[in-house]
Amino acid sequence: MKNRKHIKYRFAVCIETDDSDLLTPHRIYRVLPDEDAKKSNYIRIIDDEGEDYLYPAGYFVFVEFPAEVEQALLRVSKEKREKITK
Repeated sequence: MKNRKHIKYRFAVCIETDDSDLLTPHRIYRVLPDEDAKKSNYIRIIDDEGEDYLYPAGYFVFVEFPAEVEQALLRVSKEKREKITK
């Protein structure tokens, strides 16, 4: 069996936005790793259009969920992206 790193998915809740077409307050968003963005106080998320984009970190509050909830959120995120790209 191969050793695989456990990927810790991060999620954040939007608490502020300057573009309601791309971000919805109180919605949960998937956060993608981006160390360069982090240095500039931004985070990379999958927005309402299904695209990954940088947004100010102050627009979000990070949240943690049990593994079952994370898996469900990832499944829904994947299904949403697939619908958008069709």
